[in-house]
Amino acid sequence: MFTGIIEAIGNVTAIESAGSNKSFWVESPISAALKVDQSLAHEGVCLTVEAVENNRHRVTAIDETLKKTTLGNWTKGKLVNLERCMQMNGRIDGHIVQGHVDATAICVSRKELEGSWEFGFEFDNSFAQLVIEKGSISVNGTSLTCFNVGKNNFTVAVIPYTFEHTSISQVQCGDHVNIEFDIIGKYISRISELSK
Repeated sequence: MFTGIIEAIGNVTAIESAGSNKSFWVESPISAALKVDQSLAHEGVCLTVEAVENNRHRVTAIDETLKKTTLGNWTKGKLVNLERCMQMNGRIDGHIVQGHVDATAICVSRKELEGSWEFGFEFDNSFAQLVIEKGSISVNGTSLTCFNVGKNNFTVAVIPYTFEHTSISQVQCGDHVNIEFDIIGKYISRISELSK
């Protein structure tokens, strides 16, 4: 369980393939403090730390994860958002993020304003009921607020701190991002669907 408040940016230093799986070595300021078996969100995807070596760690994504997220397109040198799982002894500064990516979205607009940035994203229509005006959404693991919500699109505003301390600064028009919809909305949608 995560909050969508990014702790560090990691750099993918090596990629290894084994069958349909891919393992990623990621170098970051928090890697040395990690432990094997620890859950760690990478661009919003919850992965298990398998090895820690100096200032880098290794995680593996199976075929299902590679197909449903952006991980299958990662290359050496990619910068990724990292967040360790939340501790249940403090404030939740973002929103509840499971690290279970629902879909990918495509960036359709990027505007630099005077002191902030706006990014527009489009996603599959089948998820339309899960995005609401001023609702929370996780984009590459970062907790953000939706506005200008349409049937299959939404916009997020990004403050300078978030722009400088997460991988959102790397996102350009045409890029795909991992998105996780708010868990409360998903449960309400499911209950509503079953009660028909």
